[in-house]
Amino acid sequence: MKLGRIGIWTFALDLQPGQKARETAAQIESLGYSAIWIPEAMGREAMTNAALLLSGTKDAVIATGIASIWARDAMACVAAQNTLCEAYGGRFLLGLGVSHAPMVAVRGREYHRPLTAMRQYLDAMDSAPFMSVPPAEAPKRVLAALHPKMLDLARERAHGSHTYFVPPEHTAWARARLGPEAILAVEQTVVLETDVSQAREIARRFMAVYLGLPNYVRNLRRLGFTEGDVASGGSDRLVDAIVAWGDEEAIRRRVQAHLDAGASHVCIQVLDRDPRALPVPQWQRLAAALL
Repeated sequence: MKLGRIGIWTFALDLQPGQKARETAAQIESLGYSAIWIPEAMGREAMTNAALLLSGTKDAVIATGIASIWARDAMACVAAQNTLCEAYGGRFLLGLGVSHAPMVAVRGREYHRPLTAMRQYLDAMDSAPFMSVPPAEAPKRVLAALHPKMLDLARERAHGSHTYFVPPEHTAWARARLGPEAILAVEQTVVLETDVSQAREIARRFMAVYLGLPNYVRNLRRLGFTEGDVASGGSDRLVDAIVAWGDEEAIRRRVQAHLDAGASHVCIQVLDRDPRALPVPQWQRLAAALL
């Protein structure tokens, strides 16, 4: 698997018809990005979505950021992972996570003891039979992990971690926790806007959802942000720490800060003034700056 150093993380493909999503994935690949990360929230199911995008690309890794353990049983997950890796030459990277209580409740499931649930899920994956054609190489998996115990599990039972909504300080700490060899794929949200008020307005609109989720807030508090920082849409200090904004050089510096802190891969999530827009122009501008 050639995960590379710079990828794209995006909700935008979920908002396009399937054929348009495939064509856009090919365009992202043609710009030189080595991976495309896709969510599993209220949109497309992660495994079929990955197959859709793999079929439209030739070299890029398609990674789930993340596939929820509550969405399918472990045997189905193993079957899908092996099927995609075999059919597409190992270009599928399984990112697994425990999601969040509100998202789990929508599925009619109970969010309970997430660390134990993940450990049991990995146990079931590792013992699941797969009696079809296997991939040429053993598939890889990474865990969505912010907190110490989940990062430890990612080190022990996976190939690393996918982190989200974090500053470079967290990246340095996570690298120390994971060890030198693990994948550390960090999502970095960006706004290509030099006007400070407009950039922070776009950033706060995005951050509002995450500041309502306890997992993210606890992580921010552990990093030293205060109750005041996480209240009322986020302080300027918090907004600037989580969302990189400015020109291409400002974005490049933030991406480099994650790489310097120990990230092996950074996937950029571009925010547009229109949250439903397909940010192709920004992807093009950043490709010239980052690749």
